[in-house]
Amino acid sequence: MKQLIIIILFLLQGSWLFAQQEKSYVHKGNELYQQKKYTEAEANYRKSVEKKSKNVEGNFNLGDALFKQKKFAEAGEQFNQLAGESNNKAVAAKAYHNLGNSLLENEKLEESIDAYKKALINNPKDDETRYNLAYAQEKLKEQQKKDKQNKDNKNKDNKNQDKKNQDKKNQDDKNKDQNKKDQDKKDQDKQNQDKNKKDQKDGQQPQPNKLSKEDAERMLDALNNDEKQTQEKLKNKKLKGAKMHIEKDW
Repeated sequence: MKQLIIIILFLLQGSWLFAQQEKSYVHKGNELYQQKKYTEAEANYRKSVEKKSKNVEGNFNLGDALFKQKKFAEAGEQFNQLAGESNNKAVAAKAYHNLGNSLLENEKLEESIDAYKKALINNPKDDETRYNLAYAQEKLKEQQKKDKQNKDNKNKDNKNQDKKNQDKKNQDDKNKDQNKKDQDKKDQDKQNQDKNKKDQKDGQQPQPNKLSKEDAERMLDALNNDEKQTQEKLKNKKLKGAKMHIEKDW
């Protein structure tokens, strides 16, 4: 019986020593925190929760030390775990509040808004949380507005680029058609030149342009008139010809 009592006393003494040690680490961490030695404070807070992971003060202050070092993701995990495990509404409200701050620093606006709302559920009278909630909501509106403007500008740029591409394609097609026409003309001119050279080589003259019906009739009339005039001249010349010398044979 005495042995059992001794064991119980030893266990109680051990628990008391552990508790005192945890408090010592938390106390030392708080001193370092006040001196803005956040890295050293973090180390002491971690030691305070090694043996007793449910140490609320140690876990909460560890989250604060991480936050001060701008380790916002780690701090957020610490506060989120603490808030989920705590049955104390006051502790949960503060943990959710700090979780919201950590998320806000990481630009996770929607998540931070959700955390602030949970903090207010646990403590509706917390004006600081209510202010932070309104601030996060306003930042979210600004971000959404900016995202919409960026999207509209991107769509506008895409439309302008599409128009430029279409205009360039139209101009390229136009140039291509013109180049084809120019090339066809060059090819036709070359064919005509080659044909003329071949005709000249074969002793043929290039065919004159085709006469109209009226021009042909005028030329024919002119030829007929020339022929008549020639006949008249020949006739007159015969009548007025030189007299023949006649020898008399009487």
